[in-house]
Amino acid sequence: MDFSLRPFVTKDIEQVVALSLRAWEPVHASLAGVLGPDINRHVTPDWRQSQEAAVRKACAEQLTTVAVRDEAVVGFVSVLIEGPQEPGEIYMLAVDPAAQRAGVGRALTDHALSQIRDAGCAVAVVSTGGDPGHAPARALYEACGFTTELRIVNYYRLVEPSQPG
Repeated sequence: MDFSLRPFVTKDIEQVVALSLRAWEPVHASLAGVLGPDINRHVTPDWRQSQEAAVRKACAEQLTTVAVRDEAVVGFVSVLIEGPQEPGEIYMLAVDPAAQRAGVGRALTDHALSQIRDAGCAVAVVSTGGDPGHAPARALYEACGFTTELRIVNYYRLVEPSQPG
């Protein structure tokens, strides 16, 4: 697959949002399976709406690069750099399902690492889920040299809200 990387421009936003929703649909299905329907409906009542808002915010506020094939955006990465003394963060990355397993994710990750390095950061960090839906992301990051894993465990429990009285 031939593609190129370039800086995000405002006119890319609708394509970026659409591909991110396609890319993260199986991830959210996996999370729903792990959480169960009762907890999931409280944690992510409308994942598409919250994900779209998060993508729009990341593209507006962070250093974002898109992967383009035949003028169509097939992937993106947003990088958060707060200064050379802080780790640079690959904040958000998605590849359209039709373009996955063709080197797009690897190219975007390598590009983000170059941006982090060029900003003077000594450490790069990326976070992802431990559920089965995030397995491809974990494999990508490990293939790109991320080797130090620090697990953060979230526990969920359904509680009955207090009734006003």
